[in-house]
Amino acid sequence: MSDSPSHERVNDILLGPLERPALRWFSEHMPERMTPDTLTLIGIVGSLMTFGGYWASNASPWFLWLASFGLVVNWFGDSLDGTIARYRHIERPKYGYFVDHAVDGVSETLVALGLGLSPYVSFNVAAVALVGYLLLSIYVYLTTYVRGVFQISYGRFGPTEVRVLIIGFNALLFFGPIPRISTVFGTVGVYDLVIGALAAILIVIFVVSVIREARNLAVEDTGRH
Repeated sequence: MSDSPSHERVNDILLGPLERPALRWFSEHMPERMTPDTLTLIGIVGSLMTFGGYWASNASPWFLWLASFGLVVNWFGDSLDGTIARYRHIERPKYGYFVDHAVDGVSETLVALGLGLSPYVSFNVAAVALVGYLLLSIYVYLTTYVRGVFQISYGRFGPTEVRVLIIGFNALLFFGPIPRISTVFGTVGVYDLVIGALAAILIVIFVVSVIREARNLAVEDTGRH
């Protein structure tokens, strides 16, 4: 991801010790014709592959591997576009920040909608999970503006870790059956419960974070008068 101009970029992720050397190596060996914009497009292609893989899994679970491969392609493009720009000293801070996060929103939407169109997770649950993720993204962009800190990772988890978890989730979908349990609301798939719980956690984090930050900002602004 690209960072906003004049803002501190915080990306203390769990997989950082592996990811950072890999990105450095790719940057050093990337052909000159591979520009940041080209890498951004590759990231979008990866998201489309994931969307298509999930949708096609209605025909065969083997397409889940296409969905997972698409996440790898998305990581490659999304993680390297800004890295290449910084490595080659060709940053366009405002353009990069704007385009990168606009594309992130498209990619997140494609992945979530694809999952909702698969036979494993209901569309409604996937849509709520998307809402939770986008709300948290909005919070990050707002705090970037008011605090001058672009917080990519939370609890040492960032987009890379999310992709790895989704790939692991896809493997579970491929190798295991779709267990269902009875609840007061009827029979529900376990994967719906898992994704639904994740969506609830994201929304709770958003609400708590917004309230806490709003209170802090209110105190700070009051102190200026």
